[in-house]
Amino acid sequence: MQASRTSYDVVIVGGAVVGSSTAYFLATNPDFTGSVLVIEKDWTYQRCATALSSSSIRHQFSNAINVKVSQFGTEFIRNFKENVAVDEDTPEIGFHENGYLFLAGDERGAEVLRRNHETQVACGADVSLLDPEKLAKRFPWLNVDGLTLGSTGERGEGWFDSVGLMQGFRKKARSLGVEYIEDELVAVNRRGDQVVSVTTKGGQTIGCGTMVNTSGTNGRHVARMAGLDIPVEPRRRSLFVVDCRTPLEGRVGLTIDPTGVFFRPEGKFYLMGTYPKHDPEVDPNDFEVMHEEFEEEIWPTLANRVPAFEAIKVVNSWAGHYDYCTLDHNVILGPHTEVKNFLFANGFSGHGLQQSPAMGRGLSELITYGGFRTVDLSPFGYERVAANRPFLEDAVI
Repeated sequence: MQASRTSYDVVIVGGAVVGSSTAYFLATNPDFTGSVLVIEKDWTYQRCATALSSSSIRHQFSNAINVKVSQFGTEFIRNFKENVAVDEDTPEIGFHENGYLFLAGDERGAEVLRRNHETQVACGADVSLLDPEKLAKRFPWLNVDGLTLGSTGERGEGWFDSVGLMQGFRKKARSLGVEYIEDELVAVNRRGDQVVSVTTKGGQTIGCGTMVNTSGTNGRHVARMAGLDIPVEPRRRSLFVVDCRTPLEGRVGLTIDPTGVFFRPEGKFYLMGTYPKHDPEVDPNDFEVMHEEFEEEIWPTLANRVPAFEAIKVVNSWAGHYDYCTLDHNVILGPHTEVKNFLFANGFSGHGLQQSPAMGRGLSELITYGGFRTVDLSPFGYERVAANRPFLEDAVI
């Protein structure tokens, strides 16, 4: 597929949820009047992180900026149909606002929840701390043995249709003049400290005023095409959908055991997994499911935490990837310190889907105004990478 022009004001490399959010916010910003091209190598999106994620959003972070970023994400999702409406076929994305439930198994973990709770409440998040007695009363399906504290989101947290969000961004952006092509980047062409063009596998060399790297687990590869580097690597995560003989009664949120193993409802089933703490860097094209992780860690842990899960059967499974920032588990966002028209949006470490509305808006502000106008996202900038100065996020699942 060929681009219709030889040059664009903005070229976005990667058309999944973060790239399409950036395109959407540029297209809907009345102060931006430039041309935008999105290059996506696979329009089926079957193996993008967006489609293979756990499709959730939370306000329970340790870092105040991450709380504010996801609060905007919730606001956008709640008003999704109005935000992306093109015609009567605008999809529902089914926001299940059941909250997250973080559990602590010792006093150290409880102190982390208390500290994070102070940050979250200061940002206006509706989050409650529950001692074991309150946990048992509110969640009768939960085994509270060994727990010291729980933290649950009362509003604004839950799960939704991840592909629906991405397609909503994409459809609206295209309706407003953003051009998408299905092709793969093979070169980023620089002249000194400027990116001047990109070359695709299809044989086109396309000029660009600004390039945005939203290519997920290929983000470091794309950066290296420009002679740049970032501390981001693909980490595999396997997810399992199970049928439970005895359905859980009452409210069931996305529940995170102190070990990091988690589950949430998925229709009449349950989705289970753990964060990629064991797996080293992997080939971004490796989608082999780690079934041994389910048998040896996920099932035993959750059968102890939720007695009903002693009798479950796996009905589906898949593997996806985090673009994992090894510096501090936070996204690298904004321009390179020397190559100013190369913008990063890489290293989301599992938060990209829920952060996509705010990050797309922030990138559009950088491109249009030269700085952030809503939430100040500058602490996520590349400068911290150059200085080896982590901007930590502790609550990674």
